Amino acid sequence: MRTFAYCRVSTTEQTTENQILAISNAGYSVEAQRVITETCSGSTPTEKRAEFKNLVDNKLESGDTLIVLKLDRLGRDNINVQQTIQNLTGKGIKVICLDLPVADLSSPEGKLMLQMFSAFAEFERNRIIERTNEGLARAKAEGKKLGRPVAINTIETVQDAKATGISQSKASKATGLSIATVKRYWNKN
Repeated sequence: MRTFAYCRVSTTEQTTENQILAISNAGYSVEAQRVITETCSGSTPTEKRAEFKNLVDNKLESGDTLIVLKLDRLGRDNINVQQTIQNLTGKGIKVICLDLPVADLSSPEGKLMLQMFSAFAEFERNRIIERTNEGLARAKAEGKKLGRPVAINTIETVQDAKATGISQSKASKATGLSIATVKRYWNKN
Protein backbone atom coordinates (compact mmCIF):
# COMPACT_ATOMS: atom_id res chain seq x y z
CA MET A 1 0.00 0.00 0.00
CA ARG A 2 1.52 3.26 -1.19
CA THR A 3 0.68 6.82 -0.25
CA PHE A 4 0.61 9.67 -2.78
CA ALA A 5 0.01 13.39 -2.27
CA TYR A 6 -1.46 15.70 -4.89
CA CYS A 7 -0.68 19.40 -4.45
CA ARG A 8 -1.90 22.07 -6.86
CA VAL A 9 -1.44 25.82 -7.08
CA SER A 10 -3.03 28.23 -9.54
CA THR A 11 -0.12 30.46 -10.51
CA THR A 12 3.64 30.20 -10.86
CA GLU A 13 4.04 32.80 -8.10
CA GLN A 14 2.54 30.30 -5.65
CA THR A 15 4.26 27.24 -4.21
CA THR A 16 3.04 23.82 -3.11
CA GLU A 17 5.46 23.77 -0.16
CA ASN A 18 2.77 24.74 2.40
CA GLN A 19 0.53 21.91 1.21
CA ILE A 20 3.38 19.39 1.42
CA LEU A 21 4.29 20.64 4.91
CA ALA A 22 0.66 20.46 6.11
CA ILE A 23 0.37 16.85 4.88
CA SER A 24 3.60 15.98 6.70
CA ASN A 25 2.45 17.79 9.86
CA ALA A 26 -0.78 15.78 9.79
CA GLY A 27 1.35 12.66 10.24
CA TYR A 28 1.54 11.36 6.69
CA SER A 29 4.90 10.29 5.34
CA VAL A 30 4.92 10.53 1.57
CA GLU A 31 8.04 9.63 -0.43
CA ALA A 32 9.26 12.54 -2.56
CA GLN A 33 8.63 10.74 -5.88
CA ARG A 34 5.02 10.20 -4.81
CA VAL A 35 4.33 13.89 -4.18
CA ILE A 36 2.68 15.13 -7.37
CA THR A 37 2.68 18.89 -7.81
CA GLU A 38 0.97 20.92 -10.48
CA THR A 39 0.45 24.53 -11.44
CA CYS A 40 -2.87 25.08 -13.18
CA SER A 41 -6.06 27.02 -12.70
CA GLY A 42 -8.66 25.66 -10.32
CA SER A 43 -11.19 26.11 -13.11
CA THR A 44 -9.43 23.39 -15.15
CA PRO A 45 -11.32 20.08 -14.88
CA THR A 46 -9.22 17.33 -13.30
CA GLU A 47 -9.34 15.21 -16.45
CA LYS A 48 -7.53 18.04 -18.28
CA ARG A 49 -4.78 18.47 -15.67
CA ALA A 50 -1.70 16.75 -17.10
CA GLU A 51 -0.03 15.75 -13.82
CA PHE A 52 -3.26 14.63 -12.14
CA LYS A 53 -4.30 12.63 -15.20
CA ASN A 54 -0.87 10.96 -15.31
CA LEU A 55 -1.16 10.16 -11.58
CA VAL A 56 -4.56 8.51 -11.98
CA ASP A 57 -3.82 6.74 -15.28
CA ASN A 58 -0.27 5.55 -14.66
CA LYS A 59 0.69 5.60 -10.99
CA LEU A 60 -2.21 4.97 -8.63
CA GLU A 61 -3.26 1.37 -8.09
CA SER A 62 -5.98 -0.32 -6.07
CA GLY A 63 -5.05 -0.18 -2.40
CA ASP A 64 -3.10 3.08 -2.72
CA THR A 65 -3.96 6.21 -0.75
CA LEU A 66 -4.20 9.71 -2.21
CA ILE A 67 -3.92 12.66 0.16
CA VAL A 68 -4.94 16.23 -0.63
CA LEU A 69 -4.90 19.19 1.71
CA LYS A 70 -8.19 20.66 0.53
CA LEU A 71 -11.12 19.28 -1.43
CA ASP A 72 -10.82 22.00 -4.08
CA ARG A 73 -7.48 20.47 -5.14
CA LEU A 74 -9.52 17.58 -6.62
CA GLY A 75 -11.78 19.53 -8.95
CA ARG A 76 -13.08 22.77 -10.32
CA ASP A 77 -16.56 22.61 -8.77
CA ASN A 78 -18.74 20.38 -6.63
CA ILE A 79 -19.76 18.23 -9.60
CA ASN A 80 -16.19 17.73 -10.83
CA VAL A 81 -14.93 16.94 -7.30
CA GLN A 82 -17.71 14.40 -6.83
CA GLN A 83 -16.93 12.67 -10.14
CA THR A 84 -13.20 12.62 -9.38
CA ILE A 85 -13.69 11.06 -5.94
CA GLN A 86 -16.11 8.46 -7.30
CA ASN A 87 -13.62 7.60 -10.03
CA LEU A 88 -10.79 7.18 -7.51
CA THR A 89 -12.75 5.18 -4.94
CA GLY A 90 -14.20 3.05 -7.74
CA LYS A 91 -10.61 2.04 -8.58
CA GLY A 92 -10.00 1.01 -4.97
CA ILE A 93 -8.01 4.14 -4.11
CA LYS A 94 -8.44 5.56 -0.62
CA VAL A 95 -8.92 9.35 -0.69
CA ILE A 96 -7.88 11.46 2.28
CA CYS A 97 -8.80 15.15 2.43
CA LEU A 98 -7.28 16.92 5.41
CA ASP A 99 -9.62 19.94 5.53
CA LEU A 100 -12.79 17.92 6.12
CA PRO A 101 -14.20 16.79 9.47
CA VAL A 102 -13.97 13.22 8.14
CA ALA A 103 -10.65 13.01 6.32
CA ASP A 104 -11.04 9.45 4.98
CA LEU A 105 -13.60 9.66 2.20
CA SER A 106 -13.51 5.84 1.91
CA SER A 107 -14.82 5.30 5.46
CA PRO A 108 -18.55 4.92 6.20
CA GLU A 109 -18.62 8.52 7.47
CA GLY A 110 -16.70 9.68 4.42
CA LYS A 111 -19.11 7.83 2.13
CA LEU A 112 -22.02 9.55 3.89
CA MET A 113 -20.32 12.89 3.30
CA LEU A 114 -19.87 11.94 -0.39
CA GLN A 115 -23.57 11.09 -0.64
CA MET A 116 -24.39 14.52 0.75
CA PHE A 117 -21.97 16.06 -1.78
CA SER A 118 -23.68 14.03 -4.48
CA ALA A 119 -27.06 15.42 -3.49
CA PHE A 120 -25.66 18.96 -3.57
CA ALA A 121 -23.99 18.28 -6.94
CA GLU A 122 -27.28 17.04 -8.40
CA PHE A 123 -29.04 20.10 -7.01
CA GLU A 124 -26.32 22.33 -8.53
CA ARG A 125 -26.70 20.63 -11.95
CA ASN A 126 -30.49 21.06 -11.83
CA ARG A 127 -30.19 24.74 -10.88
CA ILE A 128 -27.75 25.36 -13.74
CA ILE A 129 -30.21 23.78 -16.18
CA GLU A 130 -33.09 25.81 -14.71
CA ARG A 131 -31.18 29.10 -14.92
CA THR A 132 -30.07 28.36 -18.48
CA ASN A 133 -33.62 27.56 -19.59
CA GLU A 134 -34.98 30.64 -17.83
CA GLY A 135 -32.36 32.81 -19.52
CA LEU A 136 -33.13 31.35 -22.96
CA ALA A 137 -36.88 31.82 -22.45
CA ARG A 138 -36.37 35.43 -21.33
CA ALA A 139 -34.13 36.16 -24.33
CA LYS A 140 -36.69 34.68 -26.73
CA ALA A 141 -39.49 36.67 -25.07
CA GLU A 142 -37.44 39.84 -25.55
CA GLY A 143 -37.16 39.00 -29.23
CA LYS A 144 -33.44 38.31 -29.15
CA LYS A 145 -32.11 36.00 -31.80
CA LEU A 146 -30.32 33.06 -30.24
CA GLY A 147 -27.26 31.36 -31.64
CA ARG A 148 -24.13 32.49 -33.32
CA PRO A 149 -24.40 35.91 -34.96
CA VAL A 150 -23.98 36.06 -38.72
CA ALA A 151 -21.00 38.11 -39.78
CA ILE A 152 -22.21 40.40 -42.56
CA ASN A 153 -18.74 40.90 -43.96
CA THR A 154 -18.30 37.10 -44.12
CA ILE A 155 -21.44 36.75 -46.23
CA GLU A 156 -20.25 39.53 -48.52
CA THR A 157 -16.79 37.99 -48.80
CA VAL A 158 -18.20 34.59 -49.75
CA GLN A 159 -20.71 36.09 -52.17
CA ASP A 160 -17.99 38.20 -53.83
CA ALA A 161 -15.83 35.10 -54.28
CA LYS A 162 -18.81 33.17 -55.67
CA ALA A 163 -19.52 35.98 -58.15
CA THR A 164 -16.07 35.52 -59.69
CA GLY A 165 -17.11 32.00 -60.72
CA ILE A 166 -14.55 30.08 -58.65
CA SER A 167 -15.31 26.85 -56.79
CA GLN A 168 -16.06 26.71 -53.07
CA SER A 169 -12.66 25.19 -52.28
CA LYS A 170 -10.87 27.92 -54.27
CA ALA A 171 -13.06 30.54 -52.56
CA SER A 172 -11.99 29.09 -49.20
CA LYS A 173 -8.31 29.42 -50.10
CA ALA A 174 -8.74 32.87 -51.63
CA THR A 175 -10.67 34.32 -48.67
CA GLY A 176 -8.88 32.50 -45.88
CA LEU A 177 -12.21 31.20 -44.58
CA SER A 178 -12.79 27.56 -43.75
CA ILE A 179 -14.56 25.44 -46.33
CA ALA A 180 -17.42 24.95 -43.85
CA THR A 181 -17.90 28.72 -43.59
CA VAL A 182 -17.81 29.14 -47.36
CA LYS A 183 -20.41 26.38 -47.79
CA ARG A 184 -22.60 27.90 -45.06
CA TYR A 185 -22.77 31.27 -46.82
CA TRP A 186 -22.51 30.13 -50.48
CA ASN A 187 -26.23 30.36 -51.21
CA LYS A 188 -27.13 33.18 -48.80
CA ASN A 189 -28.19 36.53 -50.18
